[in-house]
Amino acid sequence: MGRRRRHRADAGGGGRRRLGPRRARRARRQAAAPPRRRPRHRDRPRGARPGTGAAVRRRPRARPGRADLRDIVRDATGGRGLAVAFDFAGVPAVRDQALGTLGKRGRLVLVGLGGSPVTIAHDTLFSYLRQQVLGHYGSEPEHVEQLVRLVEQGRLDLAESISDVLPLADAPQAVERLVRKEGAPIRLVLRP
Repeated sequence: MGRRRRHRADAGGGGRRRLGPRRARRARRQAAAPPRRRPRHRDRPRGARPGTGAAVRRRPRARPGRADLRDIVRDATGGRGLAVAFDFAGVPAVRDQALGTLGKRGRLVLVGLGGSPVTIAHDTLFSYLRQQVLGHYGSEPEHVEQLVRLVEQGRLDLAESISDVLPLADAPQAVERLVRKEGAPIRLVLRP
């Protein structure tokens, strides 16, 4: 009996196809700079920082003569589409939009807990392009340990996403700030 080979999918690369070092580096570079859709106008500077392939301005509805997100992503990726898209919202409209931006062997990772069914409108194309939908809960103890390691290694910087650090006793005021969007909070951290 031969030894079983373990296959590793690099970011932006295919699962079973082995990539040479040069193609693997290129795939990681491309995956490290995905186009980002910004949630608010005042967040545009954060979305357009170095390392971001493209920052896309959100439009409430499509306008004649304007490209939709799928076209913008195709232009930004040279027609390839995204290798990986993440849904942190858990909203069907976001999932549908993300599925439309995936390239060949692209993966949609569902992180948001929306409680609604996942619908694949074009299942033949989805199968032909060998795309995948993956679920990730992300709240197990090992995931917290992974985040801590990434921060320690300098590969993840959460400082800009923390709007304020408050004492635990101020939890009701923190919730009220989030509800009223006072000061456009992204993340409020409660310190025990």
